[in-house]
Amino acid sequence: MTRRLRTIFGYFILILIAISMLYPFFVMVNLSFVENSHIFTQAGKLVYGHLTVDNYKNVFTQIPLARYFLNSLIVAFFTTIGQVLFAALAGYAFARMKFKGRDVLFLIVLITMLIPPQVNIIPLFFIMRELHLIDTYAALILPGMFGGFGIFMMRQYFLNYPKDLEEAAKIDGCNIIQSFFKVVLPLALPVIVTLGLFTFVSAWNSFMWPLIVTNSESMRTLPVGLAIFKGSFREITLWGDLLACSVICTVPVIGVFLLGKKYFINDIMQGGVKE
Repeated sequence: MTRRLRTIFGYFILILIAISMLYPFFVMVNLSFVENSHIFTQAGKLVYGHLTVDNYKNVFTQIPLARYFLNSLIVAFFTTIGQVLFAALAGYAFARMKFKGRDVLFLIVLITMLIPPQVNIIPLFFIMRELHLIDTYAALILPGMFGGFGIFMMRQYFLNYPKDLEEAAKIDGCNIIQSFFKVVLPLALPVIVTLGLFTFVSAWNSFMWPLIVTNSESMRTLPVGLAIFKGSFREITLWGDLLACSVICTVPVIGVFLLGKKYFINDIMQGGVKE
């Protein structure tokens, strides 16, 4: 097989994989505009009939979808900001600062990555209850602001970060805090965006923890509200409404990814210099 044929075959396989991944999303978006009574007769077709926007109108009138959306946005945004900030500070300390017990402490951080998140749910719930934070934004946000993966990721980046830039900042009169925020952090934008994308998607899709620590309808997030809406006492499942909710849940994640894709992990060392 010639090189040209191998290239064509490779692109053909990639196109097939892309279609297999995008087709379910295409179906979800299209069926969200189909009347509930015709969804199963339209599934599988490329051109759909009986289109309507009533499904989207219904979900906003039957459940407080705007409130769910706002809650998810607040939780995902502040969780992402907190995770990135604390992970960057901790990762920089583990990579650059020398202090007693540093390696042991970092090993403990790594061990936390091996513990399934479900194991921490009960202890975290009792902590939030003792702090009287149940059914608050603090209970939804605080546990997600700290994670071993983010610290490990930032540390690995700062280990390869050129020390010449920090030394130059030190000569200019910057202390370690000023050097971190004015020199190191701006040049770490690719890894910050990458960690932010992972954290935002994880916080946006989180279901178990918000389900446990929220009691009132005004504090529910989108995944919890969607699950409760699906499991509510109905004789007939409104698949069109559920599909409309699913589309609304998916759009922000896609938007965030499109905004940050150019900084993704393949550009992680962009903007720095090699030693």
